[in-house]
Amino acid sequence: MKILYYYLIIINILTFLFFATDKYKAKKNLWRIPESTLLLLSFIGGSLGGILAMNLFHHKTAKTKFKILMPVFLVINTIVLYYITSSIDL
Repeated sequence: MKILYYYLIIINILTFLFFATDKYKAKKNLWRIPESTLLLLSFIGGSLGGILAMNLFHHKTAKTKFKILMPVFLVINTIVLYYITSSIDL
């Protein structure tokens, strides 16, 4: 069970950092992180970190794809976490 929590902490920090890095690169007109990478990280558990970074850095907030998918991924991540934790005897 602890490994799941460690995974979620790490994937959310990583997703947050990827969004922050992409915002920095956008400002400096440098090579960007693909949107598919940002969405994949969010889908596999980093949605909270992605949403926090979007709001903090005002990054990808105008993109319809991100406005729709990020909350959907958060709901999916929450449901999966609920089912995983509720099926394990604590």
